[in-house]
Amino acid sequence: MTALRKARARVEAPGETAFLGVTQSARGYRWTEMLDVGRANEAIAISQRHGVPELLGRVLAARGVTLDEVPVFLDPTIRALMPDPSTLADMDKASRRLADAVQRREPTAVFGDYDVDGACSSALVARFLDHHGVPSRIYIPDRLTEGYGPNAGAIDQLIGEGAKLIVTVDCGTTSVDVLAGASKKGVDVVVIDHHQADEVLPAVHALVNPNRLDDISGQGHLCAAGVTFMVLVATVRELRRRGFYSGGTAEPQLIEDLDLVALATVADVVPLKGLNRAYVTKGLQVMRGRENVGLRALADAASLGEAPTAYHLGFILGPRINAGGRIGDAALGAKLLSTHDESEAARIAVLLDRLNRERKEIEQAALEEAVATADRLLEETPDLAVLMVGSAEWHRGVVGLIASRLTERFKRPSCVIAWDKNAVRGVVAGTGSLRSVAGIDIGAAVRQAVAAGHLLKGGGHAMAAGLTVDKAKLDDLASFFATTLAGAAVRLAERATLSIDGALTPSAANDSLVDLLERAGPYGQGNPQPRFAFPAHRVKFAKPVGTAHIRCVLEAGDGSRLDAVAFRAAGQPLGELLMAASNGFPIHVAGQIRRDTWGGRNRIELQIEDAADPRQQ
Repeated sequence: MTALRKARARVEAPGETAFLGVTQSARGYRWTEMLDVGRANEAIAISQRHGVPELLGRVLAARGVTLDEVPVFLDPTIRALMPDPSTLADMDKASRRLADAVQRREPTAVFGDYDVDGACSSALVARFLDHHGVPSRIYIPDRLTEGYGPNAGAIDQLIGEGAKLIVTVDCGTTSVDVLAGASKKGVDVVVIDHHQADEVLPAVHALVNPNRLDDISGQGHLCAAGVTFMVLVATVRELRRRGFYSGGTAEPQLIEDLDLVALATVADVVPLKGLNRAYVTKGLQVMRGRENVGLRALADAASLGEAPTAYHLGFILGPRINAGGRIGDAALGAKLLSTHDESEAARIAVLLDRLNRERKEIEQAALEEAVATADRLLEETPDLAVLMVGSAEWHRGVVGLIASRLTERFKRPSCVIAWDKNAVRGVVAGTGSLRSVAGIDIGAAVRQAVAAGHLLKGGGHAMAAGLTVDKAKLDDLASFFATTLAGAAVRLAERATLSIDGALTPSAANDSLVDLLERAGPYGQGNPQPRFAFPAHRVKFAKPVGTAHIRCVLEAGDGSRLDAVAFRAAGQPLGELLMAASNGFPIHVAGQIRRDTWGGRNRIELQIEDAADPRQQ
């Protein structure tokens, strides 16, 4: 028996008490209680000291919130959670250089990434410069022809257009050679980034990145827009110190751009802890005012008719901004978010909405092929540490989305590669995206693969990374990943669990419960949405919706009912169990409670994540 199979056997074997006795769910999980015994007393203390309901105390304690942290956690503010920006390495150098550019009205170029974080970060800087009357332009590289990060051609073009300062956002940390070329031509570069850094950094005027090895600020969980906001705060402080605003120029109200920071924070799936919680909480409040012309137009194009939540940022607005970079004009998102022209915003928003629909069609076709390939690979080698699939027919712009779907479905890191159709100087290159699971740092593995010569280039985060690989070296790369990540994969298999916050019945899933749970939000990476189990409930009226979803109604023994939906469950073990249970036998169901206000209606709905047949435990 291989190591991974032994680990899975340990997960499925009897041992510690499983929640509702579920040791093997439809999705292959062992259910466990989110609040462990060690923190149960903390939950009681939170409830008593802070006067919050017992359930809320349990939710907070289960997420590691301590007694003293409760007030700030329930009311996260920028003032309480943002440290002095100067604690970040190179922050003072960056803010002084930006302040110089403002005072001198120097033409400034903003070079950003083509994803949501890059678009929001670019828009933040551009709006700041525009407020001060500084001529600027945003440059977003084309995903297909230029790839990620600064390139020599683009930098030369910006210098040729007259840029005296280049600010890179959400990129630049690893662009040693390219940015050195800009410095040699007498143009200052300020890098604002959050990607993991190597020991060697570009020789630029300033590089602000809380993940550089010599940064001790403790803010490595921020996305690029979060770091950018801190740079702008420091720049305003520097301009104020110089007396700049006493000359008649009004100080920018940076708080009004927190909607962009919130969008980037959620869309980039960074942990919702510390300052990020304040960014999202306050940013959502700003967004509800609909002051940003571009965001307002995008919400209208997406038919978003309710107050936005973190869910809407991640699944409604974010994908539409990303659609430009994936299959259209990569600069569309940044243009939309930085414009003050309502007609231009409406035009771009409608275009992005259309591109998003096209992206879904392209993604679905490629996903079906990728899943079929993955199934075959896992039949041949069940213990693959990294699932690697590729095709010359897949669009580069959707490989990241497919990797996310594969990781979600097969619960292991996935690498999806779009191969070039023709060789260039004897090399058939592939552009790939990787997505990981908690406990496996895929970004570190990719950087190690670059250093070992298995990749042409690559980098990223613990949970997501990108790479370019020579097809001739694919087998070497696969072997490298298998060797490097085997131990982490075993440890992951040992923890193949689904955490449950408690058990409910439909009658308890009401508006009051949702209101209570929202007090501990926003939820997302690092602060998981509360998940509840509905024990021995019957499934009524189960039916497929569209091509991938299952809708049904859960019914308790007392006759109370709750609408429910299982996304992307059709044809999967979860969907098959729900459909089978509609014939009459009760099952355990687990998921998240949400308020659905679509189309003016107001109802409570369960988003089903898993289910288990009590007879098979």
